[in-house]
Amino acid sequence: MKNNREKKTALNRLPAVPLITCDPYFSLWSNSDRLYESDTMHWTGRRKRVMGIANIDGTEYRFMGVDKTKPMEQTGLYVTATCSTYCFETAGVELQLDFWTPLLLDDLDLMSRPCTYLDMAVRSLDGKSHEVEIRWEFYGELCCDRGQTEKIGGGNYCSGKENIAWMGLREQAPLGHSGDSIAIDWGYLYLAASCGEPVKVSYHQVNRSLCASAEFHAVGAAWSQAALVAAYDDIASIDYFGKLLPGYWARDGKTINEAISEAVAGHDELLGRCNAFEEQMEKETMKCGEAYTKVCSAAYRQSIAAHKLVADEKGNALFISKECHSNGCAATVDVTYPSTPLYFCYNPELVRGMMRPVLKFAKSPVWDYDFAPHDAGRYPYVTGQVYGLMSYQEAAQDLRDGEEARYIYPMLWQMPASAQMYNFRNQMPVEESGNLLILEAQLVKLNPEKEKEELLENLPVYEKWVKYLLKYGSDPGEQLCTDDFAGHLAHNVNLAVKAIMGVEAYSILMDAVGRGEEAAEYHKKAQEMAKDVYARAFDKDHTKLTFDGSGETWSLKYNAVWDRIFGSGLWEDAFYQQEIQQYRKKCNSYGVPLDSRQGYTKSDWMMWAAALDSTGSAVEEFAGRILEFLEKSGSRVPFSDWYWTEDGRQCGFQNRTVQGGIFMPLLRARSCQ
Repeated sequence: MKNNREKKTALNRLPAVPLITCDPYFSLWSNSDRLYESDTMHWTGRRKRVMGIANIDGTEYRFMGVDKTKPMEQTGLYVTATCSTYCFETAGVELQLDFWTPLLLDDLDLMSRPCTYLDMAVRSLDGKSHEVEIRWEFYGELCCDRGQTEKIGGGNYCSGKENIAWMGLREQAPLGHSGDSIAIDWGYLYLAASCGEPVKVSYHQVNRSLCASAEFHAVGAAWSQAALVAAYDDIASIDYFGKLLPGYWARDGKTINEAISEAVAGHDELLGRCNAFEEQMEKETMKCGEAYTKVCSAAYRQSIAAHKLVADEKGNALFISKECHSNGCAATVDVTYPSTPLYFCYNPELVRGMMRPVLKFAKSPVWDYDFAPHDAGRYPYVTGQVYGLMSYQEAAQDLRDGEEARYIYPMLWQMPASAQMYNFRNQMPVEESGNLLILEAQLVKLNPEKEKEELLENLPVYEKWVKYLLKYGSDPGEQLCTDDFAGHLAHNVNLAVKAIMGVEAYSILMDAVGRGEEAAEYHKKAQEMAKDVYARAFDKDHTKLTFDGSGETWSLKYNAVWDRIFGSGLWEDAFYQQEIQQYRKKCNSYGVPLDSRQGYTKSDWMMWAAALDSTGSAVEEFAGRILEFLEKSGSRVPFSDWYWTEDGRQCGFQNRTVQGGIFMPLLRARSCQ
């Protein structure tokens, strides 16, 4: 048992509570305050039912899902980085459920293993003896996208040390679709328990569901416990430039039976490791405050499980993001960029794993631009950028027409430059070029020797991109950037700040490869750009939204945080404190708006902006606003990063990887040590 009730920093309410968080497809949530007030769902909002019933001395009570059975009384909810704990009391019995996934970023085999734990514990509260049966039912909806449950089949068997039940569609097309708010309809769901546990698992043919039951004799205050493992084998995970890749855990041929066996046998050890990780994470984040610690815990599982970890032909990690509830793109650069603080803190190899697909595509003939691409496909197809395709080409139908249509795009990476597949207006040249240069520089600073080989391999494209930034970055023309929710902008100051940091990043790369004179040259160029941009953007006590805008405009200058992390000294501390004071003046009940155009914010960027404050006080202050949103928002979806700061309503987006950006203050604190 995780004992989350003893953790001061456990969250007691979220708009949606993570239950199973392995990857974008094996993802289960509860969107109500009590586990029995709604059916469980996929992060998309599609119903994926799991029903839970407790039979106590012959009387049935419901603890999970919706039906006519009388519910138990839920007495507690405690959410930490790796676990969600529910507590119930009824008829003299206490029931505790722990839903936990060991997403430990320093162990790639473990974090990619598609197995999650459902721990059960019961005890008597009234001193009497009670016979308790805990029953679970996982419905066939978990194995299909559009309710084809009549085609579900399954069975059960004993593998030696584990009892296992399984189910899946009888007709399957692995990797049969791509898109955004859709779920998997291939592969197999498994429930498993150790032969030594009081748990029985089976496939129910009539209901087309997997069932599990555990019997307990509750006497006195001692807990009686049992554990169940839920696993999903997707068979094929990612189409990576024409090669079908399994999950990282299966790269050397490991089977799902072996993975389940490891999960069952390793339960107690992994529980200890997760507890130890949470204690260490809490120790570090509490230096920024309790609210910040809680917000980090809310972001942790969501960010990781919105990716799929696979390996390329050399065994290198590929950490493929899905742009959830946005457009379904895979390996999106402006999703990767905000998410990376979490991974820089706990395993930078995963940042490299995010960059590899984009860099591979950037070298293909069809991408003949001198700036970086936006993405490398649409999940689960990493076969070439789909954003900004020419709408007049049938084979490259505009993404906006097909987000839910399950279309699969052609092998775009194989096409020649003469195919002219892309519309320049819908590209993000300064945005994506700056993003990748900055991330490469941070990788190099963290481990120069380890990163040197891949840095040298990619240096030619970095050189093209930095030249683009030098030419166009000081005053970007009208173009897309990641914050264009209120429309395109020309002369965007925050985008110019990103370009400056991209140039400074290239200086760091030059230094890493022993080209000291060029490093000094690019650092000087970054200094000159920084001075010029500040002079043109400053108005009275803050910087404007655009160079040609009025002094009433403003925006979060979160891209400048890399100046703090790199220690470049491009701007003086007065600039940062002026900005922080401006953000404080504009702060609403649930946070600081993204800019002066609208009242919505991006919580990831808000915490990046908080990290600009040299005193550190803005971190807990702004985190407190995000925590208010989590505790009070009526938008019952997985942690939205885009919401209205006046009333806490979701504006858009949910379950996105970008919430890894919540960890930026921790990354900055580490860089100052």
